[in-house]
Amino acid sequence: MSHRIAVELDSDRTIRTRNKLYYRWLHWPLWIFVFFIAPGPLTFDLFERGFDGRMAIWLGLVLIGTGIPFSRGRLPGCEPAPYIIRFTEDRPNPVYRRVCYSFAWGEAVAFALLNIAGLVVAIATGSWMLKEIYRVAYFPLAGAIWVIGLAGYLPRVKPSTSGEGHERRYFYGTVWAVAVAQPVLWFLYLTMPKGPVPDTFKLVAFVGVLAVMGRMAYLGRLPRTRPIVPGELATLD
Repeated sequence: MSHRIAVELDSDRTIRTRNKLYYRWLHWPLWIFVFFIAPGPLTFDLFERGFDGRMAIWLGLVLIGTGIPFSRGRLPGCEPAPYIIRFTEDRPNPVYRRVCYSFAWGEAVAFALLNIAGLVVAIATGSWMLKEIYRVAYFPLAGAIWVIGLAGYLPRVKPSTSGEGHERRYFYGTVWAVAVAQPVLWFLYLTMPKGPVPDTFKLVAFVGVLAVMGRMAYLGRLPRTRPIVPGELATLD
């Protein structure tokens, strides 16, 4: 298997002057999902006990809160025309992009780290305390990442879009890794017994999926994870 990083040339990409209507509409549910799962303890309850009145109220607020900017083209991917045309161009990064991607960063990192922490505690103590961990640690952890993002210190949320050609691969690589590893862990949690040995297997499987997906993203083997370079042919070792 080749270990070279696949790249895309910025000058070879087709320039779109408008976003197709279906493209814009398909991005809205993605941001509904991002903001709906933002309160991690509530999301934990959703998977533990199912949908209830609290979640219905929160979903309604999210639909309104994302629907208004969606109708105005102020959600990433929902703009009438692409904001970023050349991925190496230095342009101001709009506030709505920085807010949306900051929230997505916080959730992806917090869910992954807290699940790892919960598995480690379960292996060490023999007790599952994941719910308590989420209630105590989720908002401090996710909130810290949201603040860091809003301050412009994470990929895709910096004041300028000049690094977008590389920064987006870190974001999508993280999303791919967490989006695949989370269902795997949830399936193992539902189908395997609890105990030091089964919980160790769950931890190894979860971290292993994160590592494999991260490696594939690093090599540019996953959608939207190839570096976009400015026009010259380049292959990185």
